[in-house]
Amino acid sequence: TMAKYLNPTVDLTFKKIFGEHPNLVKSLLNALLPLPEGMEIVKVEYLTSENVPDNPAKKYSIVDVRCTDNHGRGFIVEMQSYWNKEFFSRTLFNAASMYTKQLAKGNPFERLKEVYALALVNDEAFNYDGDSGYMQEFYITNKNHPEDIHHDLSLIFVELVKYRPADRGSRAIKDLWLRFLTEINEQTEK
Repeated sequence: TMAKYLNPTVDLTFKKIFGEHPNLVKSLLNALLPLPEGMEIVKVEYLTSENVPDNPAKKYSIVDVRCTDNHGRGFIVEMQSYWNKEFFSRTLFNAASMYTKQLAKGNPFERLKEVYALALVNDEAFNYDGDSGYMQEFYITNKNHPEDIHHDLSLIFVELVKYRPADRGSRAIKDLWLRFLTEINEQTEK
């Protein structure tokens, strides 16, 4: 018999769902990112998934989904099946590239908008002592004053294998998206 559902964590399926349906990627981002209150995403506009450098001698990369929102902020969404330390560097590289490409020569720095990279990892990525949960958030902080946090570049890693719903009946959109990403696969019947 033929499978009824495709695994949403498989690259092609993931890109089809979130790279072609703005309402779905908007919902996912609003649910999983720690956006400031009152700054939810209302509308997204897709950008090319290719990160082409200004200089051909520099690094070229491709991301799963790149978009901007109604506030001018940038978003990168990546699905990674297996963790490797280079993925963290690649995520930072792509977010930093999106951040730096915002300004043309002569434009003031005040025009820079935040960039968020949401990396969904279907593997265990971080091994911290104790239970640190399934979501790891990286920002620019002052080591001597950790309360001084800058959100210009935000890297959010969701370790899907660590996600456990607190309440299976929860209708919270965050839980519904995480359950969709962790429970739906080719063996799902209903």
